[in-house]
Amino acid sequence: MSSRVPALGPRGEGWVAIQFVLFAIIAIAGLRELADRGSWLPWGPAASLIGLAAICIGGFVALRGGWDLRAGLSPFPRPIAGSPLVQTGAYRVIRHPIYSGLVLGAIGWGLVTGSAVAIVTAGLLFLLFAGKSRREEVWLVAAHPGYADYQRRTKRLIPWVY
Repeated sequence: MSSRVPALGPRGEGWVAIQFVLFAIIAIAGLRELADRGSWLPWGPAASLIGLAAICIGGFVALRGGWDLRAGLSPFPRPIAGSPLVQTGAYRVIRHPIYSGLVLGAIGWGLVTGSAVAIVTAGLLFLLFAGKSRREEVWLVAAHPGYADYQRRTKRLIPWVY
């Protein structure tokens, strides 16, 4: 199976570099908003509570995805040779729970800090992870004969939606 999505390196190192740039932008944008406003409730308590819940849920989903992968965990989209195909735990509901959890946490950070820049950048992070996951899945289909069937029955980044 070929892909028009670029590999950006033998293991997909370019995808990882771009995601860390976006993480830095999200973190700095939120911290700057906090420093400028001096308040943890810039958009009111409801937005902050929703943001805090998003950070906690996103963190749990990402950590659970990492736990489920264990030895197969890597920041790179090319799977580790010999790692098993995981379809249980968080992977029963979604194919890329770590990516989804990180995006949800980034949106939460934007809400808690009142940073529109962080929220917009979280949207860019979602688009990056959509592309990175497409590239990753080309490699996963090649590495695991059962992956194509798993793709058909499990959504990519948003449970039951996408």
